[in-house]
Amino acid sequence: MAVSEFPLPDVGEGLTEAEIVSWKVAPGDEITVNQVLVEIETAKSLVELPSPFAGTVQKLLVEEGATVEVGTPIISVQSVGGSVELTAPGSGEDESHGMMSDVGTESSAADDAAAAVADTASTIANEDDKPGAVLVGYGTGGHVSSRRRKGGQPAKAETAAAAAKPRPASVPASFASPIIAKPPIRKLAKDLGVELAEVAATGLAGETTREDVIRHASQASVFRNIETPAWGDEREERIPVKGVRKAIAKAMVHSAFTAPHVSVFTDVDATRTMEFVKRLKNSPDFAGVRVSPLLIMAKAVNWAVRRNPTVNSSWTDKEIIVHHYVNLGIAAATPRGLIVPNIKDAQDLSLFDLAKALEQLTLTARDGKTQPAEMSNGTITITNIGSYGMDTGTPIINPGEAAIVALGSIKQKPWVVDGEVRARYVTTVSASFDHRIVDGDVASRFVADLASVLEEPALLLD
Repeated sequence: MAVSEFPLPDVGEGLTEAEIVSWKVAPGDEITVNQVLVEIETAKSLVELPSPFAGTVQKLLVEEGATVEVGTPIISVQSVGGSVELTAPGSGEDESHGMMSDVGTESSAADDAAAAVADTASTIANEDDKPGAVLVGYGTGGHVSSRRRKGGQPAKAETAAAAAKPRPASVPASFASPIIAKPPIRKLAKDLGVELAEVAATGLAGETTREDVIRHASQASVFRNIETPAWGDEREERIPVKGVRKAIAKAMVHSAFTAPHVSVFTDVDATRTMEFVKRLKNSPDFAGVRVSPLLIMAKAVNWAVRRNPTVNSSWTDKEIIVHHYVNLGIAAATPRGLIVPNIKDAQDLSLFDLAKALEQLTLTARDGKTQPAEMSNGTITITNIGSYGMDTGTPIINPGEAAIVALGSIKQKPWVVDGEVRARYVTTVSASFDHRIVDGDVASRFVADLASVLEEPALLLD
């Protein structure tokens, strides 16, 4: 047997350091290849690192809470078989995996090492877990920390916990209240952590509708946060600036003080958008998919970008790069801070596919599983401040992009139509631009195009 040390790998995007959040093993534990060793927090995401070899944990070389540089040994393992030494990224000859190199003897453990670390970003969230992050415009939920084992077999601890749960006493069929809900609605309830038995059904035949589930989830979210916590015993709390918060601060300062921002606003009659959203919700073609005004705004951005391509650009000291594709960022507020995952090549997606992509982005962010690659190479961003009841704002541009769009709350307000005051659904669309790239006339035309789609969604059919 040989003792091998596992260095902290670069889990993507050239990150240089990470914080050790929690160890999943202890000295003396027997481990297998691909078993999760530790959870780390980079400047962008939480990542679970799998073991590249089997053996016995000899020593944990870094304490929880410590921030270490890539390449620093973090654990030593008395491995089974020949010696497998791992070096810091970039120091070996084989860079095909971008994270580690085999500089020892050839062995199956070395192959497993590269595959295990390269697969770090591909974790499978337990479908029964409750949500733990807030994606702007999609509500809130609880924390998620479990993961499903390969082959669909639950971990022993999960199995034992499930067996220990008290089972409800059987209820005679004559006294049981049947739950009528289509499979997509049941899946939606499961995704949102909603018990269908607790939902007040409003369907014509007593069935539970999509709106019933979403309303119940929103109400549960409000009541979970309605209690005001007491002050702590200490007069002050000091929070270390690290991880995502450190990355957010650096990015926002860089954006605010290097890109000259200009913002424009317009009020929009979004009544037809609300009617369109309602029709989509009732359409069998969109059953089981989350539909909201954010979907229409996302499609509108794709359309308006084609008409005003310079808003979908990046600035360098030597040139302006105009992107002929849209990696559409959606601002997500999570317990770890603000992140902006993006939908790759959103311009090629149909309305249904875009809805599915938004839903998947939501679930991934809510589960805390968003990976660095999913937040890189964005070209333009939407932030839905209306989900918090805000009408408008002046958002800061995501670094590397030239524009960010803010969708305000949609409320019924008095609006003049054909000389008469009527109650209409009104919202405010605002956007900030990098004035080095986008002139005032282009910025105004872009926002006007967004407004025209919200006023008449039929333009999306062109």
